[in-house]
Amino acid sequence: MAGVPLDQRDGWIWFDGEMIPWKDTKVHVLTHALHYASSVFEGQRAYGGEIFKLHEHSERLRKSAELLDFEVPYCADQLDQACRDVLVKNDLVDAYMRPVAFRGSAELGLGAHNNPVHVAIAAWEWPSLFSYEDKLAGVRLALSDWRRPSPTSAPFASKAAGLYMICTLSKHAAEARGFSDAMMLDYRGQIAEATGANVFFIKDGEIHTPTPDCFLDGITRRTVIGLARDKGIKVTERVIMPEEIGTFDECFLTGSAAEVVPVAQIENDTFAKRDICGVMMKAYSELVQPKKAAAE
Repeated sequence: MAGVPLDQRDGWIWFDGEMIPWKDTKVHVLTHALHYASSVFEGQRAYGGEIFKLHEHSERLRKSAELLDFEVPYCADQLDQACRDVLVKNDLVDAYMRPVAFRGSAELGLGAHNNPVHVAIAAWEWPSLFSYEDKLAGVRLALSDWRRPSPTSAPFASKAAGLYMICTLSKHAAEARGFSDAMMLDYRGQIAEATGANVFFIKDGEIHTPTPDCFLDGITRRTVIGLARDKGIKVTERVIMPEEIGTFDECFLTGSAAEVVPVAQIENDTFAKRDICGVMMKAYSELVQPKKAAAE
């Protein structure tokens, strides 16, 4: 399926409680979410037929919608089952999944209380956010000119579609300069995150990561922090300024799409070591794919 446009693929998408043929799953051009970004989503992965931390993702989808002042018309348990059904219906074992909830097309305008809320869930094979070559060599990041907004400017704890507009702009600008992705600062000029992944730095055997007070506290982020602490590695959540980047020994990114991936460079600062990063990559892989790890 590689290279086939997403709207032209075969398979099934769960849409408002029914399995719809992939190519027939459509929304109207006057859908409220298209015009006013009233949409929230999840990115999650299935490994060996099991969706990692599924219930946490389903609960976060509902919470994200609440922060945008609408309600997902399915409870977390129903969303869990729908996700499992999508995997089975599409005969997928290892897959990326995208549940999305959004306001429909009953009316158009900023006042949208009468608009129905739709939910769709799709799944497909997608190995990683970054290429195998990037993971092997480490990704290269540019610093973005766009900044994460303050908590009083946007509902940062929601995985809301509108919050990713500046991520697309940042990634495009970085790629135009020959980088893989972008590192974003927040409204105060502090290190925040990459465009679709949280960031971790290592210095003297300890992990440092920005405090998520204006950007999403990722499920993978929390998972990796727990894994590190289980291994006796100290993890400190704190303010990290861009001038500190060159003082760190290692750097890596985390996210459901990215998983755990080393960073080789941020602008002119490079990271040659992979010691703790390698440990965390292995630990995360063993957690999400225990059967594969046991076989190896």
